[in-house]
Amino acid sequence: MRSGSILVADDDAAIRTVLNQALSRAGHQVRVTSNVETLWRWVSAGEGDLVITDVVMPDGNAFDLLPRIRKARPDLPVIAMSAQNTFMTAIRASEVGAYDYLPKPFDLTELVNIVGRALAEPKSGRRETADAEAPDALPLIGRSAAMQEIYRLLARMMQTDLTVMISGESGTGKELVARALHEYGRRRKGPFVAINMAAIPRDLIESELFGHEKGAFTGAQARSFGRFEQAEGGTLFLDEIGDMPMEAQTRLLRVLQQGEYTTVGGRTPIRTDVRIVAATNKDPRGLIDQGMFREDLFYRLNVVPLRLPPLRERAEDIPDLARHFFARAEKEGLPSKRISADGLARMKHYRWPGNVRELENLVRRLAALYPQDEISAEVIEQELRATGSQRPGEAEAGVEDATLEQSVERHLQRYFSQFGEQLPPPGLYQRVLAEVEQPLLIAALTATGGNQLKAADLLGLNRNTLRKKIREYGVNIYRGAN
Repeated sequence: MRSGSILVADDDAAIRTVLNQALSRAGHQVRVTSNVETLWRWVSAGEGDLVITDVVMPDGNAFDLLPRIRKARPDLPVIAMSAQNTFMTAIRASEVGAYDYLPKPFDLTELVNIVGRALAEPKSGRRETADAEAPDALPLIGRSAAMQEIYRLLARMMQTDLTVMISGESGTGKELVARALHEYGRRRKGPFVAINMAAIPRDLIESELFGHEKGAFTGAQARSFGRFEQAEGGTLFLDEIGDMPMEAQTRLLRVLQQGEYTTVGGRTPIRTDVRIVAATNKDPRGLIDQGMFREDLFYRLNVVPLRLPPLRERAEDIPDLARHFFARAEKEGLPSKRISADGLARMKHYRWPGNVRELENLVRRLAALYPQDEISAEVIEQELRATGSQRPGEAEAGVEDATLEQSVERHLQRYFSQFGEQLPPPGLYQRVLAEVEQPLLIAALTATGGNQLKAADLLGLNRNTLRKKIREYGVNIYRGAN
């Protein structure tokens, strides 16, 4: 490991001492200070090969100092530390030119390793500062260690065009992360286009992706622009990539290999400049073993793998998430609410099979249906029992919501028993379903503009169940964003 002169700035004396000792043992020369003014004096005098600084100090903010450092000494790497462990802190550190960002508390071994990499990296390879202001919205919530790793990885990926593969269970926020990569990256001025492979009939996916020429197939009455053309210069988000048919996989592989494609029915290659972000809630390697996914395409997409943890693995984020969703509900006109400490404790022990999406739906329901300002643990228990397939704390992973048939059967049985009648004869609810299920699906999809997630919530179904019904009935109302 190359040794160097390290400048450390932190107003916490204990942190200064620990860093001084750890970096000195690693063979570096260390100078420490408790303020921004001294750090700037050292830097402007040409001292130091690397800077480690806290973000907030009594006499200033390191984020205000970093642009000055970048201007005076563009090759001087700066590692920023902060106890304000939010997504925006990591993004801000990247925007102002920090070499890396570490949330407090940090791992000393990791920090020493980062210092070694920074000193060994060629100066011409140092990262450039973002060239535009990022949006003000806070797209990701959570201070858990798992989310801190996500933030740091995202901050590193913002100023690249590397293909990213996001994996995670349904409801963990895969599209949210894809949008963050776009909106805070260098392609932010271009379009963000999303397409959900599971939401589109398989025989139309190639046309949706690449467009088609007039007369390419029955019903192609005019030339149609595909999602690649719509996303030109921006980001194309391929959600549920595991549901892509093999034929479309072959064409996508060609795009990734050669940077060009042809429309369905067309012959002239079209060059494309699009960043690809893919996502799946399935195991791609399992699909490869089953012969359902191309291994060479997987490696092209999986340049940067990013796994989103399920909510049960980051339960400490639930209070922050709940406050965020209550605030959003209040902006939409719902009453202001909060959850009691016992209620939050109860929520932390629930396994959340629907992840963050399920939590958001619960919070909105609490805000809309309950008059009290503070939601008690009893109410939380009641809601979780009513909506979950098992009691809070029991294993729920992989358990789907009740199917529509089961729901109708229960309602019919309840109806008959209410009037003292016998239970419905076998097969009655299937006959009822045959009359009402398809129009009910069409009505829900029409009302939600083809948004399957919203339609599933409206019907009280699991999204996979809804997709099965859509395929079963050949319902073709869709919008590829979900």
